[in-house]
Amino acid sequence: MTFGEIMSFLESKGNEQTIKIYRNHGAQGELFGVKIADLKPIQKTTKKNYELSKQLFDTKNSDAMYLAGLVADEKKMSKEDLTHWAKTATWHQISEYTVAWIAAESDHGWELALDWIADDNEKVESAGWATLSNWIALENKSYNVEKLSELLDFIEKNIRQSKNRVRYTMNGFVISIGIYVPELFLKAINCSENIGVVKVNIENTACKVPIAKEYIEKVHHSGRKITKKKNARC
Repeated sequence: MTFGEIMSFLESKGNEQTIKIYRNHGAQGELFGVKIADLKPIQKTTKKNYELSKQLFDTKNSDAMYLAGLVADEKKMSKEDLTHWAKTATWHQISEYTVAWIAAESDHGWELALDWIADDNEKVESAGWATLSNWIALENKSYNVEKLSELLDFIEKNIRQSKNRVRYTMNGFVISIGIYVPELFLKAINCSENIGVVKVNIENTACKVPIAKEYIEKVHHSGRKITKKKNARC
């Protein structure tokens, strides 16, 4: 499918009810209201396509931007490409999922995420924490345990005064550490106990912010073997 054909297809699959759901979750900018399930056939047909993913993302249409992440070729994405995506993401579904997924799958995720978490832009900063959470959950990714430990200390001291969506992704980082980094399991539990319930404005939805300690312990007590992921995007 060509870029034009894809955009026409997306428009045909949009509906007002899905738009309303996305708006209630905080969606900004243009969107058709396409269900993610309707994007999957395009992903299967198109497979990974670097140039197409960049075209789709630059439309500023939320549905196309999400699809851009599904078809992106992480091996071809440059630091500049990923930073452009982080800085132009229209809302948290794009910054914390699309951008974070592809950054984590790329070779640049660790380095970029550490830069992004120091950014003043809320979406860039939250993308950084989400990228780190995905990075440590992926197989064949190396990381510095000492640095991760320092980041847990930073979160414990700063999460309460951090920006809204940054609080959410910081909390997710603590959970990811507790699940995927055995050396820091106890420290993640201790950190989650100290930060307690994380308050986040989750717009006009019934969504809840997970309590990190409860989530981590539930995973470890499930009896299932904890294995790292091959891919971040889904």
